[in-house]
Amino acid sequence: MKLLVVGSVAFDAIETPFGKTDKILGGAATYIGITSSVLGVKSGIVSVVGGDFPQEHLDMFTNRDINIEGIEIVKEGKTFFWAGKYHNDLNTRDTLATEVNVLENFDPKIPDSMQDAEILLLGNLHPGVQLSVLEKMHNRPKLVILDTMNFWMDSALDILTEMIAKTDVISINDEEARQLSGEYSLVKAAKKIHEMGPEYVIIKKGEHGALLFHDHKVFAIPALPLEDVFDPTGAGDTFAGGFAAYLAKKEKIDFETMKSALIVGSAMASFTVEKFGTERIQEVNEADMFDRLRQFKELTTFDVELQ
Repeated sequence: MKLLVVGSVAFDAIETPFGKTDKILGGAATYIGITSSVLGVKSGIVSVVGGDFPQEHLDMFTNRDINIEGIEIVKEGKTFFWAGKYHNDLNTRDTLATEVNVLENFDPKIPDSMQDAEILLLGNLHPGVQLSVLEKMHNRPKLVILDTMNFWMDSALDILTEMIAKTDVISINDEEARQLSGEYSLVKAAKKIHEMGPEYVIIKKGEHGALLFHDHKVFAIPALPLEDVFDPTGAGDTFAGGFAAYLAKKEKIDFETMKSALIVGSAMASFTVEKFGTERIQEVNEADMFDRLRQFKELTTFDVELQ
């Protein structure tokens, strides 16, 4: 299955207790596209960048068999830029700068070559932009996956609710799930969000793993304990990319396949945090991925004898 990714291609400047970077490659669509390429899945990116975006990054996408026909280049504009500083626990951060630049007037253009994509992954953007993508698709994809955040819950709840109603899978973190549903219990929160439209609800819990809800079924996975965590930027996007790419690779959309997809997403995200930006995920090959998946299997497989 083809995977169409709509989201930001951007620059980030990151500071953590382990170091800092100048402007480096970032953006939700960037992490998702790279992750899908590791799984050998054909993907296309719809985004916008400025004239300051280096050709070498575009070449990297192309070399990974990522379709970039949908990346608009506004030569007189500047690429979206975000700068942030993470606290010692790496779970909280301060935004130091946000320069929306060309993303402010982003009008997604779906290339003909990606109109037949069976899976659509909508990265964290204004819900109005996400809705416009669905309207521009000639046929509704088999699966629509939505990522969003509390900022849109605060500033554009009505249109976000409209977008959620058209979504098959929503992926949000535990704080966002509680805000969106008004429920503290994540089980109750997932039930309320399910009633808003999505058939599947993924609630991410950072270093504590993730939950998948469908109908009356729940599946939980841990996060892989890591010795070195340098930069959590992009981990959630990598998670979503691994999840969507696995479904595309298996050409199956059901709860059992999504359980495995959740583990693949978490495994890929565990690579991202080991270095700054996209550096680590760009190094990962299929053998690395299978080795990491074996670690997950050892972490979660056990036998219990009850006398």
